[in-house]
Amino acid sequence: MASERVEFEGHEGDRLAARLDRPDGPLRATALFAHCFTCGKDVAAARRIAAALAARGVAVLRFDFTGLGHSDGEFGNTGFTSNVMDLVQAARFLDGRGMAPAILIGHSLGGAAVLAAAGEIASVKAVATIGAPSVPAHVLHNFEAQLEQILADGSADVTLGGRTFKLCKTFVVDVSAAKLTDAIAHLRRALLILHAPRDAIVGIENAAEIFTAARHPKSFVTLDDADHLLTRPEDADYAADVIAAWAGRYITPPAPAEGAAEDAPEAAPDGVARVIQADPLGFRAEVRIGPRHRFPADEPVAEGGEDTGPGPYALLTASLGTCTAMTLRDYARRKGWPLETVTVDVTHETIANAKDAPRADRLTRTIRIEGALDDAQRARLMDIASRCPVSRTLEGEVEIVTRGA
Repeated sequence: MASERVEFEGHEGDRLAARLDRPDGPLRATALFAHCFTCGKDVAAARRIAAALAARGVAVLRFDFTGLGHSDGEFGNTGFTSNVMDLVQAARFLDGRGMAPAILIGHSLGGAAVLAAAGEIASVKAVATIGAPSVPAHVLHNFEAQLEQILADGSADVTLGGRTFKLCKTFVVDVSAAKLTDAIAHLRRALLILHAPRDAIVGIENAAEIFTAARHPKSFVTLDDADHLLTRPEDADYAADVIAAWAGRYITPPAPAEGAAEDAPEAAPDGVARVIQADPLGFRAEVRIGPRHRFPADEPVAEGGEDTGPGPYALLTASLGTCTAMTLRDYARRKGWPLETVTVDVTHETIANAKDAPRADRLTRTIRIEGALDDAQRARLMDIASRCPVSRTLEGEVEIVTRGA
């Protein structure tokens, strides 16, 4: 998956920050993702869903609504209607790039927004919602204590998710007036509803009301004990896989094009690990190893990345771990020993990095061997571990030659 930072003009001319995640192979379709109330395009659920769709040939545009995340504008002056208008603007932006969206995906209030926006985006064939309210005004319960002040004074500061926002009376009036029943009944698109029965923020009855109002084709999938924001990775991954599989029915398979091989991204030659970094604002890179293997690399969020792939030291530790496991497997196989599973945990730490001292690094390798092996066999395998080729490379003298191409 390749990821590109883009921006487009919102409904009132504000600059909206977005990220366009593209598949590595042929583009089958494009999806547009709307985030949850006061969240942003980079929440875990959005990232995981985008990655799952990209793996199946679907590009995903996820953006920050006006006044949120990295987008310009005042959040307090927005409302449900403005969210819908931003979605329509995002669809126009994609259409201008020849990538008109076929799929809309919305999380929480974003789910309500995609239901309302679908009728205004002709290219859309399917709509998926995650924990969506059947009535947009449902979000008002998040700041019930300030409602009276907002209506009386015209605005008030509210705290949501640990952040403080200024909400205006126009927001309350707009979201209170928004209705979805007619939009859902006349959706005329395939609809997938995902909802957790124990969702404490938006109750399961909202899913039932959306499902009842909709016409076929419509589907409901339970998210079991997931929370509203899908904070557990396994819940977000499950939702992503379900949406990706379901969406496949509503997009056109790519037709083999003449000269497609020439148009495909250039592969690396045998024996070459090629790393391509083209994001001027981030760290994400694409790793191509030989003609067949490619995967993302990135820095963790704490280091300014987006954690879309392993970092450089993670790749280093993985190299030692895989070499160790494969070496033990090869040795046990040649000896005919009953080795079942080898698990190798490798960690990295810098143990000396003072200003005037030479840098020192430590790789700690923990090996777990499973199988009906005696003590002598286990001891021999532990000894063999230090002889794996990558161990010898790391412990020997390594010369790095750098040249321009």
